[in-house]
This record gives sequence, C-alpha cells and structure tokens, in this order.
Amino acid sequence: MKIGIIGAGNIGGNLTRRLTALGHHVSVANSRGPQTLTALAEETGATPVPAEEAARGAEVVVVTVPVKALPDLPSGLLDGAADDVAVIDTGNYYPQRDGRIAAIEDEGLTESRYAEREIGHPVIKAFNGTYAQDLLERSHPAGHPDRMALPVAGDDAAAKSKVRDLIEELGFDTVDAGGLDDSWRQQPGTPVYGLRAGVDAVTKALGEASPERPADFRG
Repeated sequence: MKIGIIGAGNIGGNLTRRLTALGHHVSVANSRGPQTLTALAEETGATPVPAEEAARGAEVVVVTVPVKALPDLPSGLLDGAADDVAVIDTGNYYPQRDGRIAAIEDEGLTESRYAEREIGHPVIKAFNGTYAQDLLERSHPAGHPDRMALPVAGDDAAAKSKVRDLIEELGFDTVDAGGLDDSWRQQPGTPVYGLRAGVDAVTKALGEASPERPADFRG
C-alpha cells in the first residue's frame, strides 16, 4: 500500500521502519521539512516529503504528532489521498506538554474525537498506548504465545478493518475498542494504556476503564 506518515518521532519513525520493511511505499513528513529526514529515508527507503504532500495517493495516513500541534497542521492535509483513506491518530493528550485544551477538558471530547475535528476527517485511534520500541522488538506471528494485542477504536467499519489488518501484518493482534466516543477506554491513565498483553487481557482492561480522567492527565 501507499502510506503517508505525518510525524517522524519515536512512533512515526519506527512505523516507517516496519512498514517499509514489509514492502509498503511510505512517504514521511515532519514539521521541520523533508531535508531533516534524510537519515531516516536512507535507512528505510521511505520518501521524505512536506506535510502537505504526505497523503497524496495514500490508502492509509498516520498522524502521529503532539496533540498541541494538531491545529497547526496544514489545511488540505488529506487532499489527493485515496477516496477511502483510513486516517490513524496515535496521539495522546498530556496537559503538561500540550497545555489545557478546552474541547477535551470542558466539552468532554475524547482525544481522538478532538483530533478528528482538527484534521477534518474521521480517524481511527491506534498505537497510542504502544511503546515505540515494541513496534521493532515485540512483533510475533499469529498464534505465538507472546503476541501482543493493540486496541483499535473508530466509527468507520471499513477503515477500522483496514487498520486492524495492517496492525496484524505488523505482528500484533487487535481488539475492537468500539467507536471513537468509546476511545477514552484507551487514553492515558487507563488500564490498557501501555499494557503488553494478549487479546483476553486487553479486552478485560478495556472493560475496567473509568470515563473519569485521572488527575495526572487533567489540565
């Protein structure tokens, strides 16, 4: 597939490494410009591009930037993407880093519902509670006893299916975490956040989540 990755930090960089290794055509962008991505491009074969061009022709776009940076993404970010593009939001709201965001704190939007509003396109929430290094080191074939499961939330069934298939190709099981309004179950401070476990434990952890945002994650 043609995949665009917007954000080349720990998650974005390691997804670039894994997805190119699987044979996908990856365009990667960051806020500082493609000239700063030369080393990653040489390592992986990915194509460094301006953020405005990352989604062109893409069937999947991964937005992996700090929540505070979402309003600064270029308008028309998804112009030229495939009609059925699946947009993955990996972000987490950390008030200490992002500042207080009223839409999340006061309106009660889930973090990915806020991301959807800022991006202007439906999103699928995935990878937000995954350690970046695990993308490189904890991939296992289907049926392996140590295979981890990742929660995936979103409203678009077709897009969610595409994202789950991609995650399974990366070497992880998936658990359907419900719609985007249910994605608080995998936000920071919940039992599933950062959990390295299989399907049963991840499913249990999602069910044990509280909708009340922990004090450490309130601004």
